[in-house]
Amino acid sequence: MRRNRNTKIIATLGPSSADYEMIKALFLAGADVFRLNMSHGDHAQMRTWIEIIRNIERETNRPIGVMVDLQGPKLRIGRFKDGAVILLEEASFQLDLDEAPGDETRVTLPHPEIFAALSPGAEILLDDGKIRLRITESAPDKARCTVVVGGRLSDRKGVNFPDVTLPIAALSDKDKSDLQAALELGADWIALSFVQRPEDVAEARRLVGGRAGVLAKIEKPAALEVLGEIVALSDALMVARGDLGVEMAVEDVPGAQKRIHRVARCAGKPVVVATQMMESMILSPVPTRAEVSDVANAVFEGADAVMLSAESASGAWPLEAVSTMNRIAEKIERDPQYHKMLDAELAEPEETTADAICAAARDVAVTVSAKAIVTFTSTGSTALRAARERPHFPILALTPHFSTARRLTLSWGLHCVKTGDPDSFTQVVEKTCRIALHEEFAAAGEYLVIIAGVPFGVAGTTNTLRVTKIAGPDQTT
Repeated sequence: MRRNRNTKIIATLGPSSADYEMIKALFLAGADVFRLNMSHGDHAQMRTWIEIIRNIERETNRPIGVMVDLQGPKLRIGRFKDGAVILLEEASFQLDLDEAPGDETRVTLPHPEIFAALSPGAEILLDDGKIRLRITESAPDKARCTVVVGGRLSDRKGVNFPDVTLPIAALSDKDKSDLQAALELGADWIALSFVQRPEDVAEARRLVGGRAGVLAKIEKPAALEVLGEIVALSDALMVARGDLGVEMAVEDVPGAQKRIHRVARCAGKPVVVATQMMESMILSPVPTRAEVSDVANAVFEGADAVMLSAESASGAWPLEAVSTMNRIAEKIERDPQYHKMLDAELAEPEETTADAICAAARDVAVTVSAKAIVTFTSTGSTALRAARERPHFPILALTPHFSTARRLTLSWGLHCVKTGDPDSFTQVVEKTCRIALHEEFAAAGEYLVIIAGVPFGVAGTTNTLRVTKIAGPDQTT
């Protein structure tokens, strides 16, 4: 079973996509990775979904990625006497530690560690940015503010601090419990929320211990200030545009998306574009034209994956959302401008043997009109460096580890197949040709470009490039 596109699709599971039949239908329609959102699920539900996904995987004999998205710390105000208040522009309003119900002048913010980090002039956003406050005075137990943008404010709404790096770890106690359960159940990716600093990613990596990939969600302006350090510590990135759009001006989000994508691609790390990509399909069987353009632009940009959230989790048309996203990606990747745009953003290879081999493979494949680039990879690093080049040809990633194949389902252009470690390069060529024929990547008489590391089975030894011509199902020349 082969996709006719390079861009991967992530579908979030939820009430609309909870059973075996629907999850399998979503996979067949184009979902490459399933996201389990721990803001709306428990360990029992996670176990059920992962068991379903692994059963579908065995039935189809194709690797399927599982991403567990940790909730992260949730900062919320307390409650009001009457359930809600109306805040008027330029009025005074206070956040404090008093547990008494709030009114038009104040409300509880039950996070004492935050107040020490606040200072006059900083903004506070409430209810996804609908209410905006500016701090006029700060103290260890309260912050006096002026209402910049008013409106109705009700109980337990979320709070954002766009101008402040908060003294709060990215992993709450709930996150650590969810993380441990996800690893025990064999999740392939852990998506880390509330990333502000490199130390947040380092802590997650320590707890994961190499058992899954760590994806850093870039959803706070503070993370953009240290983006390079976060990229270096992460296995993948997500452009969480919804949260970014709350904490920074909405007109700045597209530029941030392109910057995150560029830095991740240069580093050879997968990047996911997420949030509201086809939001109208929660209720409608067809997307808006603007949403189609949004998905198309992410594909043109060379994003590794595009993600559906509520569209597939709780919407009325989950299967149609995945099918539509699949069709958009297939159509855009056939557009004459597609590879021209990717070539324009081609990153310079780093001064490593692996990058030299992968860059050369891209050029050699063009010269000999190869049908595919084939990588032998143990940890996935060779395949990721090949994908970084965004070649005009499919990439067939062969690996002895199903866990590696599952993790690579997130990455651009990789079609992963589990196979045994070869004993010699002759066996490499034989395996390559046999699998390329079986997976319908090439036919007799056509060329393949092979990249691998010798000795086999040793991570980080990509050092060999070979061109082979398929002579038949059981022979090569």
